[in-house]
Amino acid sequence: MTPYLLNFLKSRRSSLMGLTLEGHRLEGVVLRRVKGALEVERSFETSLSLDPLTNDPKLVGQEIRNRLDEAGARESRCIVGVPLNWAMTAQTKLPDIPEEDVASFLGIQAEKAFPYGPEDLSISISRFSSSDGGRYATSVAIPKNHLTRLEQVLVAARLRPVSFSLVVAALQPPQSGGSEGVLALVAGESSVDLQVTSGGGVAALRALPDAIEMDGAERQIDTDLLAREIRVTLGQLPKELSVTIKKIRVFGRPQWRQPLADAIAPCAKHLGLQVEVQSALQANGAVVRGNDLPSLAIAAQYLNGVAPGFEFKPIKVSQWMGLTSKFSSRRILWAATSAGAAIILFFCAFLVQYIRLSVYASRWRTIEPRVTAIKEVQDNIRKFRSWCDHSPHSLTILRKLTEVFPEDGTVTAKTVAIKDRSEVSCSGIAQDNQAWLKMRDRLQAASHVENVQLQQMGGVQPMRFTFNFRWTEGGNREN
Repeated sequence: MTPYLLNFLKSRRSSLMGLTLEGHRLEGVVLRRVKGALEVERSFETSLSLDPLTNDPKLVGQEIRNRLDEAGARESRCIVGVPLNWAMTAQTKLPDIPEEDVASFLGIQAEKAFPYGPEDLSISISRFSSSDGGRYATSVAIPKNHLTRLEQVLVAARLRPVSFSLVVAALQPPQSGGSEGVLALVAGESSVDLQVTSGGGVAALRALPDAIEMDGAERQIDTDLLAREIRVTLGQLPKELSVTIKKIRVFGRPQWRQPLADAIAPCAKHLGLQVEVQSALQANGAVVRGNDLPSLAIAAQYLNGVAPGFEFKPIKVSQWMGLTSKFSSRRILWAATSAGAAIILFFCAFLVQYIRLSVYASRWRTIEPRVTAIKEVQDNIRKFRSWCDHSPHSLTILRKLTEVFPEDGTVTAKTVAIKDRSEVSCSGIAQDNQAWLKMRDRLQAASHVENVQLQQMGGVQPMRFTFNFRWTEGGNREN
């Protein structure tokens, strides 16, 4: 199918269900195009008793189907906003290389940055640039097994997912003109999502699950933590980008937006930033009326044909491909039945092709053992190359890093990378925040270690982290 035909068919779609998932909370809208405008036909908010990632997909799907039937939502096509805490992010500065080599370079960097292999991740990339001509890319990766399991749940609920996306990128599209120099916050039920857009793309993307504290049924915003994370995020940006951030825009459900805006107002004033409160309706001007839920943004963006900031396609063969394959098979069967005599004329050509394939297969069987042996050697080289550094310098760094991790296993490392003999990056898992802080304090107090910086923190128990530091031979200086 040509791109033109795909765009045409997409433009003809008149309705879609937008879903957002946060923990056990499911929200959604059914959006329909009526006379050139978009209107909300149905909206619903509900809590699920089953977890889509851990419970049986059929049971979770049946529960979702029951909730949709209660809300009167009959639309089957849906676009889903997945939780940001499923995602891992990495920022990369692009070197001066040809454009056709950028994808390969980013693939290599993703393999280094994420604690999973590329084959186990679904990766989406947003590129941006700075005023001095620097080029950057933000890579967002979600484990494929998360998306596959969620798709199984939706299929069991008799839904047909067309795309997975991130709500914060739909509420504050990075490619729109009004997104330049904006720090967007999305107030959720149990966390706050943060996104920084500048230079035509997403410069930072983080989930802050500790920013919302639950005191029974009451939600409380940890103002100090939120202000600190905003300062940390802006401080980690390149200087030429951080100075362009002028606004903080607050999104989310109506009853959560204003409290969040009030909580960050002192921090914003101190940083010289303007605070704006926006709704999903304001983020998508084509919507004329309807419930103001974040799921509205991703559905409206898709129906309006706007490219999402981050998109993760369902992990399966599309329905269109299955349909064309079905019709192709029927056509072949009809042709074979009605024109059997004509097939005989081509028998010789097929026989020649069969003989040639047999010859090639025979040659392959001859060289296959050597190819397999070479492939195993190459796989082992790729697997164990990082462990074959015999220099005392690297071993000294690894020993010092090992000494600061607790022996009881409450904090464990998954990957360690040493660059230019001094820049050290480490990612791992901690059972709780207190264990991580103790390990960080020991690292900061260690000799030859300076400039310890937290790059990424996600999850609750356990929590994932990524940090880096500089190794100096002259002794420890103040971090």
